Amino acid sequence: MTQATQSQQKGILLSAAALQQVKSLQEKQGKDLCLRVGVRQGGCSGMSYMMDFEDPSKITPEDQVFDYDGFKIVCDRKSLLYLYGLMLDYSDAMIGGGFQFTNPNASQTCGCGKSFGV
Repeated sequence: MTQATQSQQKGILLSAAALQQVKSLQEKQGKDLCLRVGVRQGGCSGMSYMMDFEDPSKITPEDQVFDYDGFKIVCDRKSLLYLYGLMLDYSDAMIGGGFQFTNPNASQTCGCGKSFGV
């Protein structure tokens, strides 16, 4: 599968609000960075979401890359098994605001929404 095909499949979905927020945060970094999204063991439900900016030179052939108008989201294949179809949204509400993860693969989610179980 080519990178262009991977980009079109959008295994990780991004709302317009989330895209606007990550682009704003990227601009504050002052560099051309991509957003790495993944999972790790931990959190109150067994697995927790992780995301951070990363230099595009660190993208490996094992990574899946999704392009949103020139902004790249990167996810390793192991994490994508748990995240495929994830909707990343953003809210600026004073209570409960921030990035929100809607994961169709999660069988349970903690109250804070930052960890999940499968």
